[in-house]
Amino acid sequence: MQDLPTGSIRSVLIRKVKGGSSAPVSDVLSVEEPLEIRICYGSETERVQKNISVTMRTPGNDSELALGFLFTEGIFHSYKQVKDVSHAGMEGSLQKENFVQVTFTENFAPQLHQSDRNFYTTSSCGVCGKSAIQSIRTVSPFQNEKRPSLDLSKDILCGLREKLAVAQSGFTATGGIHASGLFTPLGELVVLREDVGRHNALDKLIGHALMNNALPLNQHILLLSGRASFELIQKAAMAGISVIAAIGAPSSLAVELAVELNITLIGFLKEDSFNMYHSGDNINTDIL
Repeated sequence: MQDLPTGSIRSVLIRKVKGGSSAPVSDVLSVEEPLEIRICYGSETERVQKNISVTMRTPGNDSELALGFLFTEGIFHSYKQVKDVSHAGMEGSLQKENFVQVTFTENFAPQLHQSDRNFYTTSSCGVCGKSAIQSIRTVSPFQNEKRPSLDLSKDILCGLREKLAVAQSGFTATGGIHASGLFTPLGELVVLREDVGRHNALDKLIGHALMNNALPLNQHILLLSGRASFELIQKAAMAGISVIAAIGAPSSLAVELAVELNITLIGFLKEDSFNMYHSGDNINTDIL
């Protein structure tokens, strides 16, 4: 089980009612706080600062979140374009940790037209702030790369749910947090990220891969702890992921996008069964 990031959970005193009695007990909650993501870009003599978005998130791995968000929005395409990423609130402010600034290299022009977004997004929706339908779709820098063939086993796929549950320290502590887990085709957990926002958890995972020069993630399986929505399929596609499994249900638009992008999409993953909504042409399985 991974260690919980500092500040990601909080204890509160509640009154627990059971049967005909009640008693004061301590409960553990997932922390939800705003994170303002800013960028700094332009020439050395004419640097521009711009606020891009505020997202409600669980504190921890904020640099990964900011980078993953900006990358999956199509604002930049390579970690080589990033000069620095750091918390950017005012010194001495109690809210300093709720601001992250990504500074791009001199003369790099971020693709801001890719993110026509109103300023606020919630922890439950990563595209709710979009102001135009056309701005929802982004283009992966890996869309034209040849994908390696992957062998998928039913037994390995069905075993991923338990492995994710064992590794989910945040959910174990609070019962109220989402996770994105990256696995090898042999079922080995590579990285796990948790957040109150399902899209934030995936952005953190992708940001981690970006910072470790691990993109594209086209030799891995992405496991989502909840449902598979359009935004999550799109974010995964931006990172080159071609196999997505979800413990919950996919939406109709998620399935359509998976078919369009040739992504293998699995839903309702259980210990002995799952639904395959689309099988990509780079997938070899023992069940089809």
